[in-house]
Amino acid sequence: MATAAASPPVMVSSAVSADESAEASAHEPTAASVWSPEPSHASAPTPVASVTPMSASAMATPAAGKRPINPFLRADPAERARRLARALVSDLVAYHPQRREEGLRDGTLRQLFRGEIKKSYEEYVEQVGRDVAEHSPYFQEALNEILAGGRRLF
Repeated sequence: MATAAASPPVMVSSAVSADESAEASAHEPTAASVWSPEPSHASAPTPVASVTPMSASAMATPAAGKRPINPFLRADPAERARRLARALVSDLVAYHPQRREEGLRDGTLRQLFRGEIKKSYEEYVEQVGRDVAEHSPYFQEALNEILAGGRRLF
């Protein structure tokens, strides 16, 4: 790597009289004039209105007759398990698109993704619980629909 040679320092001398120097320094900012704390007579900040925290049950359940603002915040465990299964399997496709194409083409999808499927399923069981994982088809459906492209391989 080439470096540029530094130029030698140049001394510049200007002929300034003592009066001109004093006048110039009178207009230069000093440390005190550049920064100073706010004057003590400044008013205190206006307090913000108090906020009453909501209970967890009030946040989880919408008001009577109203749908939740964000459908992802629903407390339905089956819907949560289905969404998690699809997200985990979608990650496999996103991280390994060439391997997926190869597996679909050669019929080796199960073998190519064996380790990743096992890890994803373990994460799924940890988050939704063994009972939900073993008694629902969500993870298998996600594998067939997303990873296998609609084929029933799992």
